[in-house]
Amino acid sequence: MAEEIVNRVKKSRTQLLDLEDIYPDGERVIFDIAPYLWEGIALKEKDFREAVDKIDPENFRGKYVAVTCRVDATIPTWAYMLIASKLGNSAKLMVFGSEKELENAIFEALIHNIDFSKYTGERVIIKGCSKREVPVSAYVKLAAELSKYAKQIMYGEPCSTVPVFKKPRR
Repeated sequence: MAEEIVNRVKKSRTQLLDLEDIYPDGERVIFDIAPYLWEGIALKEKDFREAVDKIDPENFRGKYVAVTCRVDATIPTWAYMLIASKLGNSAKLMVFGSEKELENAIFEALIHNIDFSKYTGERVIIKGCSKREVPVSAYVKLAAELSKYAKQIMYGEPCSTVPVFKKPRR
């Protein structure tokens, strides 16, 4: 006679928080200022402004945009601001930096929008393995926010977790 397999994790009051479940789809775009540089080394204000005027912001509608310069050149701050003001109303999210900084900012926004009150007094497992790469900064931010509410935080998979936080008994 075979015994029934009991999922003790499901029966427990432990909640699984998986950042991949709330990860937004959407195109990520890098806006590189390098092609707009004069001879690849400097920015000519008049030429740059004319080039920016020709950019169609609709090409960036609903996209996640990182503005950067991938060559070693001194770019004045106003140049990045000019791009941001041109695309800011179209882009879903815009940051200064690389693809990595863009992903960090996307996760930061996701975590900011989580209603942590539903985890008050709960045991929570922050899922560790996912199909997408989750930045370490997201786990740090998540643990910091969650520790204000949760009774206990664990990291990993339900079958194999590492304790991260336990609220002290009063």
